[in-house]
Amino acid sequence: MRLATLRTQYGTTAIRVDGPGVGVGLDFEDVGELLRSEDWQKSAQLSGEPIVFRNEDLAPVIPSPGKIICVGVNYAKHAREMGRELPTQPTLFIKFPEALTGPFDDIYIPEWATKQLDYEGELAVVIGTRAHNVPVAEALNYAAGYAIMNDYTLRDYQRRTTQFHAGKSFYRTAGFGPWLTTADEWAPGGHAAVKTTVDGDIRQDDDTDDLIFSVAELIAFCSKLYPLNPGDVIVTGTPEGVGFARDPQAFIQDGQNVRIAIDGLGEISNTTHFGEPPVGCGAECTCQGS
Repeated sequence: MRLATLRTQYGTTAIRVDGPGVGVGLDFEDVGELLRSEDWQKSAQLSGEPIVFRNEDLAPVIPSPGKIICVGVNYAKHAREMGRELPTQPTLFIKFPEALTGPFDDIYIPEWATKQLDYEGELAVVIGTRAHNVPVAEALNYAAGYAIMNDYTLRDYQRRTTQFHAGKSFYRTAGFGPWLTTADEWAPGGHAAVKTTVDGDIRQDDDTDDLIFSVAELIAFCSKLYPLNPGDVIVTGTPEGVGFARDPQAFIQDGQNVRIAIDGLGEISNTTHFGEPPVGCGAECTCQGS
């Protein structure tokens, strides 16, 4: 199944995507609420009102995860291009839910923060069952499914200290979606290509199987630190080709579009604008992308 969170004139609703631009409404405000319900798989399969939608009206697939755990330097070639040693355990940092935006939303960056904007196409795993101290061999059983995220990064803020967070959690920059593809239909290990383009120019082109720490290892490792709950997200790292490591460096400029696609999971596409969002598009706005 493919499950998405759709913006409507009344707020948001979870839907099951049955085809391009068509789906079925589910009796939940978003996919996160669905995953927290009892027997969410059965609820997602129920019949509902048919819905026709535009991709631009899709919200972040999980709008308010309890946790967004990001993994740094988790592809060997990316670690080398960033001048880092290969890690011996996962390098974790946290992204806040306010950083998320819809999979096809425009992104607005105030002029004071536009110097070193970078793209990072990543595979995201969404937890479907509470996981605490789970072994690697069983870890994938706790995944509800998979989606795509852009770990959009302000490199100048990231690199001012040894802590990644300040450059990784900027408001409404991380496109997330387009939907959750459930674990019965997609799983790691199929040599799925992850490809990032900027205005059509290929910047990242790698294989999700090249992760240093696999999805199962990441779930198991994180679950030993704290319980993982339904709707929590682990963002598994980015391949080589980021703008910071290019020669010359190639940061996102005003008006440029970043598209990230992963085989079997679809694509997300966000365009960056320098300056403030349109008048009236405030903190509770649901019109982004329209």
